[in-house]
Amino acid sequence: MIQDYLFFTGINILLAWSVYVVLLTGNLSFAQGAFMAIGCYAAGIMTTRYGVPLAVAVPAAMLLSSAAAVLVGFPALRVRGIYLILVTVGVTFCVRIALENVAYTGGVEGLKGMSGTRLWHLGAAIAAVGLLLFLLSRSPLQRILDAVREDDRVAASLGVNLTYVKLLAFGAGAAIAGLAGALYGHYLIFVRPDNFDILVSIFVVLYVILGGVNNMWGPLLGATVMTLLPEFIRALQDWRPTMFGVAIVVMLLLRPEGLLKFRQPSARWSGHAGR
Repeated sequence: MIQDYLFFTGINILLAWSVYVVLLTGNLSFAQGAFMAIGCYAAGIMTTRYGVPLAVAVPAAMLLSSAAAVLVGFPALRVRGIYLILVTVGVTFCVRIALENVAYTGGVEGLKGMSGTRLWHLGAAIAAVGLLLFLLSRSPLQRILDAVREDDRVAASLGVNLTYVKLLAFGAGAAIAGLAGALYGHYLIFVRPDNFDILVSIFVVLYVILGGVNNMWGPLLGATVMTLLPEFIRALQDWRPTMFGVAIVVMLLLRPEGLLKFRQPSARWSGHAGR
């Protein structure tokens, strides 16, 4: 039982980081559940029907999720704000409907037979993604992402290719979600399209908002607290959506920056420190 708690917490941490990467450019995606589903089904089909080793299927599923995000993102990222949110919500519904109606993916009966994920696989994935995000925060690319997030018009005037940067973040976020999906499916053994409904994407965004969007540790904290708290306090399980809503209202009133509001140091600050 403890292993299950740790596993689902780890999956939610990866999903929260997938949203955080997109937020680095000032965009918000509610399509992470869809990209998680693509990664899950892609890896599951490769391992169960074609005998592909899990070590090969997972990276391939990540690439497929990222490619799908780039295809969707190229036209979608031309809009902003609520319009982008609506597009990503639509993507989530479209992917679920496609999975339910395509016989190749198992339809409403789902996909079964996956196996092979161990807790240490997830731990290694979290460590790898966390290390990459830590290195990113201290790279020149972080400065570009900061500029695009703060004012993309000014960034464009300085020669930043906005489309490329936003697609890079959107695709990287989808790859992380695909990684989570591939590990998730091979741990559960059996998945159905309703495992990836819009609530998954909504909850993941809430993890990030509650934890804090200014650094990589906020999403990790938000995902951990909001995954484990309802599990250990049984009375909260049936009230999880209400609990999330109340938590969001309280946080917006008392601490709108999230639980961890400090801004993660970047190359910009370390560069000044070295002078």
